[in-house]
Amino acid sequence: MKKITKIEQQKRHKNRYNIYLDDTFAFGVDEDVLIKFSLSTGKGLEDAFIEDVLMGEEITKAFNYAVNLLSFRSRSKGELNTKMKQKGYEPNIMDKAIEKLVYYGYLNDYDFSKQLVHDRQKFKKAGKNLLKQELYHKGVDKEVIEQVLQESVNEEEEYQQAYELTEKKAKSLSNDDRNAKYRKLTGLLARKGYSFDIISKVIKEVL
Repeated sequence: MKKITKIEQQKRHKNRYNIYLDDTFAFGVDEDVLIKFSLSTGKGLEDAFIEDVLMGEEITKAFNYAVNLLSFRSRSKGELNTKMKQKGYEPNIMDKAIEKLVYYGYLNDYDFSKQLVHDRQKFKKAGKNLLKQELYHKGVDKEVIEQVLQESVNEEEEYQQAYELTEKKAKSLSNDDRNAKYRKLTGLLARKGYSFDIISKVIKEVL
C-alpha cells in the first residue's frame, strides 16, 4: 500500500492537482477526480484503487475534451467517438465519457439530428436522401435517422422546396435548349437528395 504524502494544486491549471505517493510525484488529477475518490493527505491507496483513480482521470480527460469540441458546434455520438479515437483514448474510456455526456445532457443524437435536418432544409434545400446520407456519415443510429426524417420531412413540403429550387435555377438557363435544361436541373435535384418521383414531377412542371 502507498500513502498520499502531499496534494499540490497546479500553478497553471487551478482545477488540477499533483498527487505524491510516499513523497514521490505519482500523477496529476482533475478536481472532480480528487473529490470523487476522496483523495486526501495521509490516505493509503492499494494498487487496484490507484488503477481506478487513473481510469477516472482518463474518463474525465476524454469528457472535458468532448465538451470542448461541443462548445464549437453540436456533434453526434459517432463524431465524438471518432475524434476521441483519433486522440488516442481507449474504447472503454470513450464509452464512459459518452455515457457521462448523455447523462449531463451535453449529447443527444435525436436533438442533434432534428437541428441538422432543419438547418439543411432551410439553408441548403436538401432532400430526404441527402439528409439521410449525411446523418448516416455522422454516425447516427439508423432508428434515430428514420424517426427524425419521418417527423421532419413532409412530402408536400419537400416537393414545394424542390419546385422553388428548380424554378429559380431554370431562370439562369434561359439560353439552354430543353435537353440541356432537363439534364442540368435533374442533376441539381439529384445532388440535393430528392427522390426520383419528386424530380420527375418537378421537372415536368417547370419545363
